[in-house]
Amino acid sequence: MLMTGEEYRESLRRYAPRVFVDGDRITCVADEPRLRPGINALAITYDYALDPRYRALSVVAGDTPEQTVNRFLALNYTSSDLLAKLEYVRLVCQETGCAMRYLSMDGLNALHQLTYRLDQDRDGEYHARFATYLAHVQAEDLTVGIAMTDAKGDRSLRPHEQAVPDTHVHVVERCADGIVISGTKAIVTAAPYVHELLVVPGRAMTPADKAFAVACAVPIDAPGLTIVARPAGRPGVAKALFSGKYGQTTGVCLFDRVFVPWDRVFLCGETEHSEFLTKSYANHHRHTCIGARAGFGDLLIGAGALMLDANGLAAKLPAHLRDTMVELIKLVEGIYACGIASSVYAEKDPAGNIEPEAVFANIGKLLLATQIYDMHRLAHQLSGGLIVALPNPEEDHNPETRAELATVLAGRPDIPYEKRAQVARFIEDLTASDAGGWMSVISLHGGGSPEAMKREIYRRYPIPARQRLVSQLIDRGLVAQGSERLLAAQPGQCCETGCVVPTAPQPALLNTGSDP
Repeated sequence: MLMTGEEYRESLRRYAPRVFVDGDRITCVADEPRLRPGINALAITYDYALDPRYRALSVVAGDTPEQTVNRFLALNYTSSDLLAKLEYVRLVCQETGCAMRYLSMDGLNALHQLTYRLDQDRDGEYHARFATYLAHVQAEDLTVGIAMTDAKGDRSLRPHEQAVPDTHVHVVERCADGIVISGTKAIVTAAPYVHELLVVPGRAMTPADKAFAVACAVPIDAPGLTIVARPAGRPGVAKALFSGKYGQTTGVCLFDRVFVPWDRVFLCGETEHSEFLTKSYANHHRHTCIGARAGFGDLLIGAGALMLDANGLAAKLPAHLRDTMVELIKLVEGIYACGIASSVYAEKDPAGNIEPEAVFANIGKLLLATQIYDMHRLAHQLSGGLIVALPNPEEDHNPETRAELATVLAGRPDIPYEKRAQVARFIEDLTASDAGGWMSVISLHGGGSPEAMKREIYRRYPIPARQRLVSQLIDRGLVAQGSERLLAAQPGQCCETGCVVPTAPQPALLNTGSDP
């Protein structure tokens, strides 16, 4: 079953989560204005799945001929799947800036891999439990949030050493029919308006951290769960042309003796597997983030070009502005190219699904984390100072000022002041408002801090192979002999003949999102 965006909104009314925003208890998430931009963005992922223009990217076949599954709930089995995922994430983020629901897919793929390993190692039933849960999520077309990052407490101490154990989610009781968990997940994207939470560990665990090595699924309105969230976007702000309609929230999720039945438990005390789950999820999600920020970058490129046009510069573009535009394009497409490479050189997992190649995924995420600030700067250079000098929209309706403002703040004669003002406010909203600052911070820290990516790149990159290459050249007197350059030493290349070229998704779909 595929829901429409409106049906998704209506489905939220069947849940009664305990949610607070700005100190207020929210009686109905679906009707709360402060959360509406986030719900709007997530609803796009439902409507696009039913739009014939996007179906090549937005849905995949289910287990039965009549079943169709939203891509954001699907397992990825081939490089072609990863390319379609990357392209689809970029597409929905061209419309929404950040559609959030792709975290569901990243968590589900990582848990599929984890539970398979657990059963191989311990001859258990985790994988069967997860398969049943996945079928439930797909059949109901749910949105699943990922509760990974703990509050952490004193970061110099391991989870079991904390003075306050509830800084990490942990098992406080095991019983015949399930487990009881308590603790805090501090950064949960879209928490108030998802249907379920997947609770997963946020770090590697030692045997002493056994109680903290837990993965499970929790309904958003489970007794004992409280969500403290911030508003999504900037609803009600007149000049928030974008973030007034689309935005996202994060929530602090407080678990107070929440009961989880065994059929929803996918890791419970197997500390030796917690690191794998953490890194696998991070790898899937960093690959996805590349598509998300490429979509956001497309908005900056388009808005910059519109502002150049409104300023009368497009016909005879000065060299410095052409170079600025090229620099912005280079950043966006350079980041995206890492996602493509990670998809092409993806690694088949023993569980059957496929994981993005880690070096390229982490390089792409590291680039977007640090270069988001450059993307904002370049958009500012293209737009000029009008984005911060322009009076607020209220002046556009002031009879004492509107006529003069429209005359003196117009640009090209054939482009009305109103159009130029809209583009300026759009760029301000994306880059020079609290929404723009929010996008910078989540780009920097979402999916792991830059230090986490650097560790993974250094750990996984074939540095010894580069050492051998130079040593062999020196030993041979710098004369190449044979063909011993070893393609296998290149990140992602698993054999000397290279990888099978995947079937590419339809690139024409990339730029069919709505105009800003």
